[in-house]
Amino acid sequence: MNQETNTFNALLSILEKLRAECPWDKKQTWESLRHLTIEETFELSDAILDNDGEEVCKELGDLLLHIAFYAKIASEKGLFDIADVLEKINNKLIRRHPHIFGDVVVSGAEEVKSNWERIKIENENKESVLEGVPRSLPSLIKAYRMQEKAAGVGFDWHSDTDVWEKVKEEYGEFKEAVNITDNQEHAEEEFGDLLFALVNYARWKNINPEDALEKANRKFIHRFQHVEQRAKASGKKLHEMTLAEMDVFWEEAKKHKK
Repeated sequence: MNQETNTFNALLSILEKLRAECPWDKKQTWESLRHLTIEETFELSDAILDNDGEEVCKELGDLLLHIAFYAKIASEKGLFDIADVLEKINNKLIRRHPHIFGDVVVSGAEEVKSNWERIKIENENKESVLEGVPRSLPSLIKAYRMQEKAAGVGFDWHSDTDVWEKVKEEYGEFKEAVNITDNQEHAEEEFGDLLFALVNYARWKNINPEDALEKANRKFIHRFQHVEQRAKASGKKLHEMTLAEMDVFWEEAKKHKK
């Protein structure tokens, strides 16, 4: 066996011992682990955004433990084991890459994505191409993934110009809903349509909207905390300062990019 196999088997052996002897590990279920797995996933996301290779490595290990843990619990119930998990993903990768493991010829990455969605529908008993989008995904990511999947089967705009025209149309409808009507629910609906159109335009420009918004969030945190620190150093409290005074510190922060 190679080193990777030996190390993976060591993880399974450690988990086996923990499941048998550790009071906390013994009582865990799929349901009790679920929120912890979500937390670990977001921690991996943070490490990726920080471009911290060491932390990414650590968080991948945490996620791998969770995968093995779920499979261990399943094996105790007689449902499946880790070997079944690995076999299923191996088979899926081979099945969905006929251009690598078969005789299908593709022109590029976009055709690979299109084939991927078609294979899911035709060979995996999927009634809708959107079935693979988790219901609990954050809305921004969900919008992006739904649009991506629909585009994979040809349901898409002809050009980014068309998409941008849709953005402008939705902006006009939102502006009208806010300025003319007194219906909060209608304004919310139009704002949702505008966001959805902007997500679609981002997709056309190869921008992941979730990543873009998170970078904007981090930029705001950096700049606002600079304002707080400068105000404190000046002996001032934010709520006692004018917006113009705070803006001086804000502009300072913009010159000191993280």
